[in-house]
Amino acid sequence: MERRPGKTRDCRRIWAVSDGRAGNARQAEALAAALSPRAEALHLEPRAPWRWLAPRRLPASACAFGDAFATHLDDTPDVAIGCGRQAALATRLAGARGARTVQILDPRIDPRLWDLVVVPEHDRLRGPNVLVVRGSLHPVDDAWLADARDAFPALGDLPGPRTAVLLGGDSRHGRFDVAAFAALADRLDVVTQRDGGSLLLTASRRTSPEVRDALRARYAERAALVWIDERNGANPYAGMLGWADRIVCSSDSVNMLSEACATRAPVFVYAPGPLDGAPQRFVDGLLADGRARAFEDALPDFDVVPLRETARIAAEVRERLGVRV
Repeated sequence: MERRPGKTRDCRRIWAVSDGRAGNARQAEALAAALSPRAEALHLEPRAPWRWLAPRRLPASACAFGDAFATHLDDTPDVAIGCGRQAALATRLAGARGARTVQILDPRIDPRLWDLVVVPEHDRLRGPNVLVVRGSLHPVDDAWLADARDAFPALGDLPGPRTAVLLGGDSRHGRFDVAAFAALADRLDVVTQRDGGSLLLTASRRTSPEVRDALRARYAERAALVWIDERNGANPYAGMLGWADRIVCSSDSVNMLSEACATRAPVFVYAPGPLDGAPQRFVDGLLADGRARAFEDALPDFDVVPLRETARIAAEVRERLGVRV
């Protein structure tokens, strides 16, 4: 049955639970931080057989994530926020101990097993305890961008326009291979030759080794910044978002597109081909309402309204769960 909020109560302890994957951890931790600066991040270490069957509960499920998590359960938080399938089991276990529970992404079982479920608009799940977010949750707002500029001041000295290029990779929804990168690079070269300025490119965790090699070969000696992995130093992704005059992002990553669209820079989507399913619906929505444009042969300035959903969802969580920090 759906869990109902009771009277308003103080919220002193919040968990942000994930399997440690960047996309899942970022969403859970962003929402938790928007609720309280005292939020605690927990990265799970799932054991068999629960690793395969989560978020379904089995006998002795309290052992699903090892002794450390079992000890944490003995000191139950006020609110447990999870993102991803493994975290959905962990938040269920916390809920059984009395925590209010928020699960991010469709758990693929009855959403009423949690107090609230947060899903992206481009997914199909709906229900009385389902909150709908456009894109993904993240920490990007004006304060975050200011901190990013402070952390990477040298990027602000580069000549403008500064074009940040965010490269994704293959997923079950579409491909971003060497041929796609080469076609994107050809367009970037034309625009850069015409407009001048600085080109800043970064790979992501899903960028394949082949595309990383192609990125290195083509731009290591030509672009103002190329980041491939930790051997290039600190990841400048935040600084790139903070200092970008315009952003080009491959279409395959809902998370990167969501964060790019949270800035005040024009965003251009590069799509080597159509995506399958929900991510294409998200891209289509960005293009339809003008927050982003397709990258074809130019990167013109246009007025934007930053897409920022985390604060709104946090406010709704507070209201729906009846908690205050």
